[in-house]
Amino acid sequence: MPDAMVAARESKAASGTAQQVDVAVVGAGFAGLYLLHRLRQAGFTTVALEEAGDVGGTWYWNRYPGARCDIQTIDYSYTFDPELEAAWAWSEKYATQPEILRYLGFVADRYELRRDIRFGTKVTEAKWNEAAERWQLTTDNGAPVSCRHYIMATGCLSAPKPPEIDGVKDFKGEVYFTGRWPHDGVNLAGKRVAVIGTGSSGIQSIPLIAEQAAHLTVFQRTPNFALPAHNGPAPSDRMSLLQGDRAAYREQARQSMAGVPYPQQTAVSWQLSDAERRARFEEAWGKGDLVYILTQLWADQAVDVDGNKLICDLIREKISATVKDPETAAALMPHDHPFGAKRPCLDTNYYATYNRPNVTLVNLRQEPIKAITATGITTARRSVDVDVIVFATGFDAMTGAIRAVHPITGRGGKSLSDVWAQGPQTYLGLTVEGFPNFFMITGPGSPSVLSNMAVSIEQHVDWVVDRLRALRDAGFTTIEPTETAQAGWGQHMADCSMLTLHRLANTWYTGANVPGKVQGLMPYTGGVGPYRSICDEVVSRGMLGFKLTGPKVAAQCNDGEVVRLQPDVRLVLNLLATLNLPPIESMGALGARAFVNEFNKGRPAGRPIGDVVDGTLPGTDGPLPYRVYKPATPGPHPVVVYFHGGGWVLGDEQSDDPFCRDMVRRTGMMFVSVGYRHAPEHRFPTAAEDGYAATRWIAEHAAELGGKPGPVLVAGWSAGGNIAAVTCQLARDRGGPEIAGQLLVCPVTDCDFDRSSYNDNATGYFLTRSLMYWFWDLYCSPADRTDPRVSPLRGKVSGLPPAFVVTCEFDPLRDEGIAYAEAMAAAGVPVEQLKARGQFHSSFAMVDVVITGVPGRVQMAEALRRFAGLPPEVSLGDEHSHGHTSPGHKIAAAAS
Repeated sequence: MPDAMVAARESKAASGTAQQVDVAVVGAGFAGLYLLHRLRQAGFTTVALEEAGDVGGTWYWNRYPGARCDIQTIDYSYTFDPELEAAWAWSEKYATQPEILRYLGFVADRYELRRDIRFGTKVTEAKWNEAAERWQLTTDNGAPVSCRHYIMATGCLSAPKPPEIDGVKDFKGEVYFTGRWPHDGVNLAGKRVAVIGTGSSGIQSIPLIAEQAAHLTVFQRTPNFALPAHNGPAPSDRMSLLQGDRAAYREQARQSMAGVPYPQQTAVSWQLSDAERRARFEEAWGKGDLVYILTQLWADQAVDVDGNKLICDLIREKISATVKDPETAAALMPHDHPFGAKRPCLDTNYYATYNRPNVTLVNLRQEPIKAITATGITTARRSVDVDVIVFATGFDAMTGAIRAVHPITGRGGKSLSDVWAQGPQTYLGLTVEGFPNFFMITGPGSPSVLSNMAVSIEQHVDWVVDRLRALRDAGFTTIEPTETAQAGWGQHMADCSMLTLHRLANTWYTGANVPGKVQGLMPYTGGVGPYRSICDEVVSRGMLGFKLTGPKVAAQCNDGEVVRLQPDVRLVLNLLATLNLPPIESMGALGARAFVNEFNKGRPAGRPIGDVVDGTLPGTDGPLPYRVYKPATPGPHPVVVYFHGGGWVLGDEQSDDPFCRDMVRRTGMMFVSVGYRHAPEHRFPTAAEDGYAATRWIAEHAAELGGKPGPVLVAGWSAGGNIAAVTCQLARDRGGPEIAGQLLVCPVTDCDFDRSSYNDNATGYFLTRSLMYWFWDLYCSPADRTDPRVSPLRGKVSGLPPAFVVTCEFDPLRDEGIAYAEAMAAAGVPVEQLKARGQFHSSFAMVDVVITGVPGRVQMAEALRRFAGLPPEVSLGDEHSHGHTSPGHKIAAAAS
């Protein structure tokens, strides 16, 4: 923008009288520009306050050599106006900073947005005026601003992190920061240059700096994974998809996990051969697409240590093959974080640059910087004289730009800096309790930097503006989240963080790059599509979690937590809901069995273990099938007799195969899964008597099966938990066999349907109240239902083996499982309970689908090992060799 226009606007606004607007926006990048456009359309008077001299946001400031986006530009673009999309054509797959800046200028011109922007203006203070119900903003240039609503569009990566090295001020040469690169460029020809930092800006700029400099010395503390961008024209396959059905393409992006329309990968790493994995990797490496390689190799790559390690090893092979000097190659190979836990970088000739004779890599892990001197940089091993130092040290991400712009004071004198002293607290990443009419675009607690920012920005802006319009139309003048809603979102954020491997890396995602910053995973890891659906649910449930007030309307407060389910459980249940399946009980027993068998074919295969052997054993009325699951370690192993779920009607000895394999890996024990007979062909007490007979036979033949002679353990899920509990009572009453412990997972223990959990969870959680009615009717007549062999809670519960009882919050059977555990404990039986928050009846059986079930299965395995007299932990193979030492490693390793 011409300086004269900026000066004229400043002069006009400098009168001292507060500028009165409905909405004030801080920032004029992607988010700020779209906000101005939408707010205007909605009829709000608006001003944007921008510290820079023109539009662009982070793309205005980051002009370092090689600066590009790392999302393909056909995706990293506005989608709100088809005519805008038609009017602009990108020249490259990954546009450079100048082209992106031209694009944002083109957008500003097209919609005449600059007339509502005050450039060269920084907000120095913001206070909520309780009486006026308005924000009062003080600026460093021109008039203050009074606004009803205050929106931060300051960007996630716009507050550069200052250097943390002694002596910077002593250096007599030139100093530059990638995040504040001079607009007229820098001439580095013939100069000795140091680059400190190998994050994205360092990796993008180092190859181009090396081409100019007489000598380049790169100071690297932490190597990062970098992938070739293979830049050029937009790929024809992606362009064809976009041009074939633009609306569908954009909608798929909005509903996707990352904001780019790639499908959810279903193949898991252990299902693929080494050759298949390498072929998939080579295809991804050749595409030069960050989102593709992060999501499309195998389904477990972002959640499983072993599945992720396969990718890390393949990338290290690429580095080794490219970099000629073995010591340099080794220094460039990351070993301290999983692939994707830090944002990987797209590069052009980055690794090959280290083969140049004028490039030196200094490994700061081996020789840290001691000081910057007048002439260069001194490490623990050497002194390097340089003419220029380039700091590529990154940003105070996500919260830095919000907190650094100015003090923000909310209701009752609350300071946002104080409220966030122990880390950011938000509701939806959009709002903060105690700060009415205050919004953040892509703030902490939203997908933001873990997504295609263009998609997330549009979703946030649309949601905020639509809410402001609805509030205005309804007569409300303030909106503020409740403490309950914000705390619930914090819990949901924590639950989501356990799904991925992000917690295993010290990164700017967690604030670890800023000394003294409280660490915690700031972006929402649950995915773009799921996040969008949650925001929509808040609205559909009457602005759940918000308090609304207005002078002429009654206050509205629909308090509560929008998500109480674990995030992956929510995804599973939503997927099941979209299938519109008929109730299982409407299919008849044979139809239900066929459906369940077909359904099970779509789940991930169980993981490899030592051996699996099928056989039959003599039951009370003919042979019963069984399947033995053996650990990979030498035996003999303690034996666990396992009974599958299925309401005494469905399933067989193979139907809980993934769960049995998982528990074998975690316990180092042998599982024998028994195929007991089913109703309605074989009604009560057939299943109970089959379970007891099978347990007795397995105990007597443990050595022949490859197990350890002596006491056995019993375990079961759902109806199988019922059979396991009954078996323990029968073994006590009938003289054996000796049972060392029982694991009851969501067990049926009583025939009473009047408990709260039956009413609270009657529908919507797959196992429904009506389905349980059906199971009971097929299995047992009303006259027999109080028999302890079907309702073990009605029997004698003293003298039983130690028990570990698992119940799930959203399960009709929850309360009877808790009641059985409490009854045993009251009778003197050693009992431990796991009350699994946010889980549903099938959570723990859905291995590698419900990842948040991992910690629970770890506890189950440790309990079984205690019952068997073994140490609490068992190695899962090579999990301890992954080099991760963060506190979360134990749980993460359990996910492998």
